[in-house]
Amino acid sequence: MQTENRPTTLGTKPSFGFGDRLGLATPGHAAALKRCGSGILPIFAQQSIREMTRTNRTPQQVMEDAQNGLRQAGYTGIQGADADHLKIPADVDRTAQAGFVFFTIDPSGEVDAHADDYNPDQLAEKFKPIAGEISWLGQYEGKKIKLATGTAIDFSPAVCRRAAVKYGKAIAMAVQLARHIEKTAKKLKQPFEIELSVDETPKPTTLAEHYIIADQCAKSGMKLVSLAPRFIGDFEKGVDYKGDVAALEKSLADHAAIARQLGPYKLSLHSGSDKLSIYPSLARATAGLFHVKTAGTSYLEALRTVVRVDPKLFREVVKLSRSRYDTDRATYHVSATLQSAKPADEISDARALEKAYLGLWSDVPAGKGLSDPGRQIVHCTFGSVLCDPKLGPQVKQLVAENQALYTKILDEHFGKHLDALKAGM
Repeated sequence: MQTENRPTTLGTKPSFGFGDRLGLATPGHAAALKRCGSGILPIFAQQSIREMTRTNRTPQQVMEDAQNGLRQAGYTGIQGADADHLKIPADVDRTAQAGFVFFTIDPSGEVDAHADDYNPDQLAEKFKPIAGEISWLGQYEGKKIKLATGTAIDFSPAVCRRAAVKYGKAIAMAVQLARHIEKTAKKLKQPFEIELSVDETPKPTTLAEHYIIADQCAKSGMKLVSLAPRFIGDFEKGVDYKGDVAALEKSLADHAAIARQLGPYKLSLHSGSDKLSIYPSLARATAGLFHVKTAGTSYLEALRTVVRVDPKLFREVVKLSRSRYDTDRATYHVSATLQSAKPADEISDARALEKAYLGLWSDVPAGKGLSDPGRQIVHCTFGSVLCDPKLGPQVKQLVAENQALYTKILDEHFGKHLDALKAGM
């Protein structure tokens, strides 16, 4: 790794994370950023531990692939590096050693995802076992806080107890892991910043819950630069936002007001791939205090390269993806079914095949993202494809041999993403 271009912290400046599951996407990411990303700082080396496991990659490989891609692209500007979805100290150590400086804590395993549905009696029963572990209830119960937007947050006893049941253990876990991150970074004498992800829940994070989570993180001394709540609407993988954009913008403004009041820290949009219809709202509501994270969309654009060069190979990818979809989709928020797209052998034309499983920008209205359900079938199954002893090497080799085409496709794809964000800045 070149010392002069080593990843560093980005602070609260607007930023965009480019995930790369093949290790070949960085030149395309850099091209899009150079062309239209002025004012938005990049994170090129970004991958979750889960994704590394599914693609048989190590943190060092992810970092080296990104740095090699930047050298190929001639990029010498500032950059971050995101170790995503961290749950245990060992994974902090592995990623920190590889040079990652942006650490995303994922306490989802400690979140009670059913808390929103408990009736008062059930809530009381769930609170009993953790009552002795929650020391912060008295700091909020009975209070009312008015945000800069004019919205008031009422911290009733019921609201606070539900927050404790839903997020109490998650907050404690996040604080512990944050302390380990700080200790590790100091030992390695490298900068660090922390993002907290609480977005993987069935129902949205309320304003009261957001306030309590962020306030407790601040009081613990956590170096929080970004927080990802679960926003209203549906953020399915691989497709555009599903929901009321106007209602989301109002909600984003309230969440952003909390972020400014308690931080400032950025609001982070996870599952950000292809959510073009809400990018202007995110940028506008946060006044630039945002981070967007994408990952799977670069893999989908690698498959677009495959279908345009070798439709026969793409058909094999689709066949394997369809056979694995119902299993691999378990850890993802998606709604597509196998009936959403015809089997590949029932589609004779290569262009129609691309449209069915990847979508075509020519079909998308201005300001919208791709929403074709077939994208979710091939999105969720990336690990099965890339780790397949036959198809994995074939896909990687084809994309590597057609790097110029892949770079061009990514330049166009992410150019639309970055332009949509800039429209709200």
